[in-house]
Amino acid sequence: MQTTSSAFKLVSALALTLGTLAVAQAKMVQITVTSESLVAPDSVTFAPLNVAFHDGSLDTFNIGQAASAGIISVAELGAGTQWHADVAATAPTAVHGQVGGILLPGHTASQTFTIDTDKNAYFSFAGMVVPSNDFFIGNDYAKAYKLFDSTGHQQLSGFTVKANEIWDAGSEVFDPATAAFVVGGHAVLRNPQNSVVARNFAELAAFDGMTTAAGYQFHSGLTANQDVYRVSFNVAAVPEPEAYALMVAGLLTVGFLSRRRGVRA
Repeated sequence: MQTTSSAFKLVSALALTLGTLAVAQAKMVQITVTSESLVAPDSVTFAPLNVAFHDGSLDTFNIGQAASAGIISVAELGAGTQWHADVAATAPTAVHGQVGGILLPGHTASQTFTIDTDKNAYFSFAGMVVPSNDFFIGNDYAKAYKLFDSTGHQQLSGFTVKANEIWDAGSEVFDPATAAFVVGGHAVLRNPQNSVVARNFAELAAFDGMTTAAGYQFHSGLTANQDVYRVSFNVAAVPEPEAYALMVAGLLTVGFLSRRRGVRA
């Protein structure tokens, strides 16, 4: 009976300690970002989503202003290499990367990141919309999406992007011959527009009837208030290595005590 009582006390102490460690480390989390296309099967496709978790200071573009080199790298060819370089330079503590690959209509993609919610409570994103010369989705306000409060608790599970929230980078003139994701288009060629970032989804209809690189005949079919894209977040705590070590040691001890009890019986 005494051995059983000791084992029970050890398990209780172990649970209490692990709980304390979990609370202490609650601000270090694994967050899975899921992107989902909500459009019809013959409508727009999205390039890989570039994402960043930051301290609220990351401002990658503004409506009515010329697009930065980072946004142009997203909006014209979809890769976003310069966008990530800009993030690293302007927000050194940020965690950034990409979610999935080419996101065809109706498809989803996910990627998991480890972040410190105390340092990177805000979320920013940017991804090309195709077929187009320089269209993209993204947030023009650095603090538009706050994922965690000051105690590390999640306060945003996701959001949707509407068609009238699609941006025109204003960096390249509309021309199917140099557009991305169009059969026969040469996206590496460009004709500078020298304009500014503005809302624009209606121009996508100019590609109607053309064959996309994925093989389907394009039909925009978008309306202003239509949801076209969803981003969702799933958060899990990241236990510290010490917690795992303590748990293993505790379980081994409980097993040893139980074995001794069996031998004495």
